[in-house]
Amino acid sequence: MNVATETDKKTGLVSDPIYKEHDTGGWHPECPARLDAVLEGVAKAADSDRLQPIKARAASIEEIERCHPRPYIELVREEVESGAGNLSTGDTDICPASYEVALKAAGGVMEAADAVCRGDVRNAFCAVRPPGHHARPSQGMGFCLFNSVAVTARHVQHLHGIERVAIIDWDVHHGNGTQDIFYEDPTVFFFSTHQWPLYPGTGAAHEQGKGAGNGTTLNCPVPAGTDGAELIDIFETQLVPAMDRFKPGFIIVSAGFDARRDEPISNLLLEDEDFGHLTRIVMQIAETHAGGRLVSSLEGGYGLPGLASSSGEHVRVLSEG
Repeated sequence: MNVATETDKKTGLVSDPIYKEHDTGGWHPECPARLDAVLEGVAKAADSDRLQPIKARAASIEEIERCHPRPYIELVREEVESGAGNLSTGDTDICPASYEVALKAAGGVMEAADAVCRGDVRNAFCAVRPPGHHARPSQGMGFCLFNSVAVTARHVQHLHGIERVAIIDWDVHHGNGTQDIFYEDPTVFFFSTHQWPLYPGTGAAHEQGKGAGNGTTLNCPVPAGTDGAELIDIFETQLVPAMDRFKPGFIIVSAGFDARRDEPISNLLLEDEDFGHLTRIVMQIAETHAGGRLVSSLEGGYGLPGLASSSGEHVRVLSEG
């Protein structure tokens, strides 16, 4: 009997047509065409033989409730079903399909984590919408309803018994929701590089966690005009040593591609190859501490050609190892 080695394993790819049903208007930067751009970029850059499709599922209420209280979950459902155009909790636009799509986004990332933990795939990328890293426990904001990466971190702890999880966020915007959920939790390390100042106005370097979680938040804000070499240096000199101390058993990447050059709503200067380099760094962290267990989930990225090429490079590197 032939037994597959780690190098034989494929990269899981989560996507589903339902992710295009979250449609809040043609003017909106977080549009369904983003999903098409990502999948086209992946198809162009990565060898399809190295990719393994993973079927998404809807998250249960109980799974979402590990990060968001039931009253907030019910509020999202009720406001979506009422036909409202946005959540009353903040600046998140919604449509009639948004609740079900957001549940399936979180469920898709959890399915990827399950496949990685079972050893079915080497690692995984989740082309999901809407994004999630701005969703605070009781507040949707910044295009986000439920925090898919946070829910997945709790999922791998609860179902797979992995004690320590690291969430690495390279979106150009600070993942304030993820930070808030785990700010006092010593078992989840949150690392973020982001343009400063920029929405949502959080993520100062002095925000390092609280109480038992003091020291398990690491924010590295950078000014407009920062290029890929500077971000790579931050990953190598700050993230890698922090992970050597924390020793995570699972890595989740909040993979926003809006730090790329020519993005319409930000001013960093990363190129496609820079995202490839960042990917190699987090893969090495995963190999060193987590048995290679790594799941990446789409967050931002709104210039469609750049989103396609940068996400394609990310998945190419994931799949080639």
